[in-house]
Amino acid sequence: MDPKVLEAARAAFPASGPALVLGAVVHEGECDPEPIVRLPLAMANRHGLIAGATGTGKTKTLQVLAEQFSAAGVPVFLADLKGDLSGIAVAGKADDRVTQRAKDTGFAWKSAGCPTEFLSLTGSGGAQLRATVSSFGPLLLARVMGLNDTQSSVLSLVFKYSDDKHLPLLDLADLRAVLQYLSGDGADELKDYGGMSKATVGVLLREMVELSQQGADAFFGEPEFDLNDLLRVDAGRGIVSVLELSDVQEKPALFSTFMMWMLARLYHDLPEVGDVDKPKLVFFFDEAHLLFDDASKAFLDQIEQVVRLIRSKGVGVYFVTQNPKDVPSTVLGQLGHRVQHALRAFTPDDDKALQAAARTYPKTPFYEVEKTLTSLGIGEAFVTVLTPQGTPTMPFATRMVPPGSRMGPLAADEMRQHLMVSDQVQHYAAAVDRESAREMLSARVAVSAQASRDAATPAAPPPAGGVAAPHAGGTEAAIAGAAAVVGAALSSPIARAMATSVARSVGTQLARGLMGALLGGATRRRR
Repeated sequence: MDPKVLEAARAAFPASGPALVLGAVVHEGECDPEPIVRLPLAMANRHGLIAGATGTGKTKTLQVLAEQFSAAGVPVFLADLKGDLSGIAVAGKADDRVTQRAKDTGFAWKSAGCPTEFLSLTGSGGAQLRATVSSFGPLLLARVMGLNDTQSSVLSLVFKYSDDKHLPLLDLADLRAVLQYLSGDGADELKDYGGMSKATVGVLLREMVELSQQGADAFFGEPEFDLNDLLRVDAGRGIVSVLELSDVQEKPALFSTFMMWMLARLYHDLPEVGDVDKPKLVFFFDEAHLLFDDASKAFLDQIEQVVRLIRSKGVGVYFVTQNPKDVPSTVLGQLGHRVQHALRAFTPDDDKALQAAARTYPKTPFYEVEKTLTSLGIGEAFVTVLTPQGTPTMPFATRMVPPGSRMGPLAADEMRQHLMVSDQVQHYAAAVDRESAREMLSARVAVSAQASRDAATPAAPPPAGGVAAPHAGGTEAAIAGAAAVVGAALSSPIARAMATSVARSVGTQLARGLMGALLGGATRRRR
């Protein structure tokens, strides 16, 4: 290999300091057996992109990065859409392919699995993920439901009313109860909020029925998933949290939006840490195009905001997709590390995308970028990372090192055994149905109906002589009865739940305010 290429690579990727080993330099078809290409651990929260056509090795690259982050004590969250990443939990085997790749790259390969927890939106493949409807917020919920702008604004109105009245929206039944109340007995209470048509309410209710039929009742509710569970370390190794999505593949808007909720909550909850020696968490967004497809401008703006700002919380975000053009340019510009597997140019549109991708790389005298991007082999990538000084390296074609864990899924019995011994799975198994908006509104309607019946009951006629004598239904008894009702109401579970929900509502509104429209659009509503 040309000594100038190796000299430039060694200068671009210095061997000093903690780093993730990516692979060995490839030039003009020759691979030098020295794993020079590295990603500095201290720069890993500058975000990244893993891209490439189907079958070029993106998933294995994700696995290699996740393994090395875990080994460095960095917790990892990743989504397993096809079910082929669960093998990261067990050690791999040194077959011919692994042995040859380790030899080609000069990599000291070791068989090792990672400490792993599995998560699930349905509860069937891991610990049950749940979020309350209130914390999910109207903008994210509107995206999941496929609402237009008018319907989304009505949904925001419902959230605002619920916050003001201290009505906890924990599950879809609560949201349904508030909608039905405001379109019926509580319609007069909307005079300070604006109105909503019965047609729009009908659309929202129908979409909620469809969500329920898709299994959404399982992940809207309590106990809400504690995102601190993503930040755990076991014996010096970061826990890899794998969100199993093979059972909800046909609901991309649902799971991609749920992952965005997790990322947004992390942004809100984590403290500022600035520059750190290593990330507090690395978040891999596989099939990233599903997050951006048909997204509203407000939603895209908030994604850009979260990606731009969460770096200072010590979180690195890595988008995994087929083509860089799948990621909006405003987000793409925030991604400092690029691992670009082969691109294909079968159509004029593909060719334009290829040219656009090539123009985003730093200049290099060693490669024709467009030609290189189309000629990379399986498990090879065109790599540029940020140096510790924050400048991008010259890109180099790289043969990636092999994963140390199994390159394939766990067998069904292996997965069952793993879930049986998981404390996290047991902790989130049972749903909690505490008193919330549905019960509070039902009680309110019942009290109102009783008051209407009492008002309709005729008073007893006065005795002879024209002066009404005190009696059981008289003034004193009525006052005593009213006092008893008020006292009972103030000490009732409903009142206590309303009081305790005030703090939760305040916290939720603060989160929405900080996150803008993403977690509820409070800023827009308060204008």
